[in-house]
Amino acid sequence: MASAATAPRTDRAGTMDTIIRRPIVGPLAALLIACAVFTLITDNFLAIGNLSLILQQCIVVGMLAVGQTLVVLTAGIDLSVGAIAVLGTIVLAKLAGHGAPLALLLTLVLCAALGGLNGTLVTVLRLPPFIVTLGSFTVLAAVTQLYAGSSTYPVQSQLLTATGTSVHLGGVSLTYGVLLMLALYATAWYALTQTAWGKHVYAVGDNVEAARLTGIKVSRNLLSVYIATGIVCGLAAWAALGRIPNADPNAYQNANLESITAVVIGGTSLFGGRGGVGGTLLGTLIVGVLRNGLTLAGIDNLYQNVATGILVILAVAVDQFARRRNK
Repeated sequence: MASAATAPRTDRAGTMDTIIRRPIVGPLAALLIACAVFTLITDNFLAIGNLSLILQQCIVVGMLAVGQTLVVLTAGIDLSVGAIAVLGTIVLAKLAGHGAPLALLLTLVLCAALGGLNGTLVTVLRLPPFIVTLGSFTVLAAVTQLYAGSSTYPVQSQLLTATGTSVHLGGVSLTYGVLLMLALYATAWYALTQTAWGKHVYAVGDNVEAARLTGIKVSRNLLSVYIATGIVCGLAAWAALGRIPNADPNAYQNANLESITAVVIGGTSLFGGRGGVGGTLLGTLIVGVLRNGLTLAGIDNLYQNVATGILVILAVAVDQFARRRNK
């Protein structure tokens, strides 16, 4: 009788432990705590206009973080996502005179090709993703400056700036850029969790040799991940022009690091095979809420960077602890 009486408690404890172990739980708790703190110490954090502003400020980095998540899940890293997106904005702006739809299509093709080039170097030459994308970042930053002539280009096309247009949903004002970002996250979530391709991404990141032995075409899978990341960068470039209709070759200098920050804080393991875009969205929002709340509280931007850096270190430490515990 005693053992029967204690069984439900054991089951409940096991269920609770399983929930706590999920990578998304920590970021969700951190986001809720941050929102609660800033609600108490600031006057208008929960104002509808401020919450809408946070979402808008998260759009570009949040979208780049989707592509970064795909690469990190394969145990890689992409330092070139920001550079690809910035080049994309310049291409969009300079080709807009030939027709906005054509400019958008060619930009997406170019960004996909640049992502594919990264993937080819990683898979064919078997170079480390860190080195490949670091080199790509350096080259693309220079190419962007040369192509732009170190000048900025205003964009007036309605299509290319459409992501900055607001739409009212139930009294809440959101831009099409926010909706595009959320749609991108939903698509990536479905692809990672409901398709064979997504399962292969996790398998490659968890153990590449085991994945190869089970029949997964590792090189093809990795190449597709980098191409998808390039397409995401092209969409982020489009969203960037909706935020600021001016293509600037010096924009988004820290986007690469900020996308990695969102991924790591969101609970995706830098060692691959663990995490997902749900956590990345939370990680993006955590960084957005942190910067917005500290700004409202009158905290200097340098201290905001300190707080963000501490969060990244804590997130990696938690990931290491979880991996050791699961072994």
